[in-house]
Amino acid sequence: MKIQLIDLKRQYGTISEEADKAIVDVLHSAQYIMGENVKSFEAEFANYVGVNHAISCGNGTDALVIALRALGIGEGDEVITTPFTFFATAESISFVGATPVFVDVELDSYNIDPEKIEAAINEKTKAIMPVHIFGQCAKMDRIMEIAKKHNLYVIEDVAQAAGASYKGKMAGSFGDINTFSFFPTKNLGCAGDGGMIVTDDENLATVLKALRAHGSGEVGQRAYNYLNDIEEEIVADEGADNTVYNPLKYYNYLIGHNSRLDELQAALLRVKLPKLDGWNKRRAEISKMYIDALVDTDLVTPVTTEGSNHIYHLFILQSEKRDELIKFLSDAGIATGVYYPVPMHLQKVYKGLGYSIGDLPNAEYLSERTFAIPLFAELTDEEIRYIISKLLEF
Repeated sequence: MKIQLIDLKRQYGTISEEADKAIVDVLHSAQYIMGENVKSFEAEFANYVGVNHAISCGNGTDALVIALRALGIGEGDEVITTPFTFFATAESISFVGATPVFVDVELDSYNIDPEKIEAAINEKTKAIMPVHIFGQCAKMDRIMEIAKKHNLYVIEDVAQAAGASYKGKMAGSFGDINTFSFFPTKNLGCAGDGGMIVTDDENLATVLKALRAHGSGEVGQRAYNYLNDIEEEIVADEGADNTVYNPLKYYNYLIGHNSRLDELQAALLRVKLPKLDGWNKRRAEISKMYIDALVDTDLVTPVTTEGSNHIYHLFILQSEKRDELIKFLSDAGIATGVYYPVPMHLQKVYKGLGYSIGDLPNAEYLSERTFAIPLFAELTDEEIRYIISKLLEF
């Protein structure tokens, strides 16, 4: 039996008729840039998360960069974040000229430890950027409390947690600006790259919209006026064609980016969004099967934080014999993935920050032991039993 870590073909098979129609409809419309699907998906996603504004963009990394820029974070500033995550989180901070400051994680949840954040705050600190890792929210009540005390921004990196919640609030509804990734392997993924930025602040939303598209047009002018305290009536051209010719795009007000969600991707994401909660529920069911079966082994299974709705982007195990177990599973036809082999503070690119082995012991401990086993909504019970049998056999 061969079992992939995630099988995107199977997911497509469950939605192929709807997805094909949505994509063909876009092709027939010949509206490919910032069309009705993008506008509708932004509104639907904002409603799903429970925020006032959702601004789509090209990918999750761009979402982080644009969020940081909209908050004015740059050279000389510091942003506190986790060392145990994908590189894009720290990279975005460095990209805008700021410095990532890494705070160790909790051994059980893998999320940033709120009780270690305050020790890292100084006069250069401008924001806290928690990552909801592997599908579970960080302890946002405590993080927001610390941010308010020290007058800091909060940017939630929700790339791995679309649909998760914490104490009754959706992931992405806590911070000042929060970001999502729609990379194909995410719980809500498109057929390529895609991202989303969400906020409750109307002025920040205007700046975010301007920054994603060259700082141009009517929204660029609104952002410019807001940032420069200019009061001026601006009339939008509702009839502009973003695909063929929109004269407003030749008037630029900010230095922005070219980072728009493709109309085709938006159409596909609109098909998938109503199914997300069902897919996440199935992921949780499979995860419970794994956890129950492995309770009497020396494998460490995921722990759900009190008040958290874990949506299991990945099912992470810890093993003292990780490499040996991974090989055993591979020989049995079971795919695995190591998340993450090198914590951020020990990456060579950050050697100049001065971190050493032993500085963040929990992240380092986990990087030597954690790995993922197959988890996707379309896994069959037979496959789940087979995976469990091989883990128990080992």
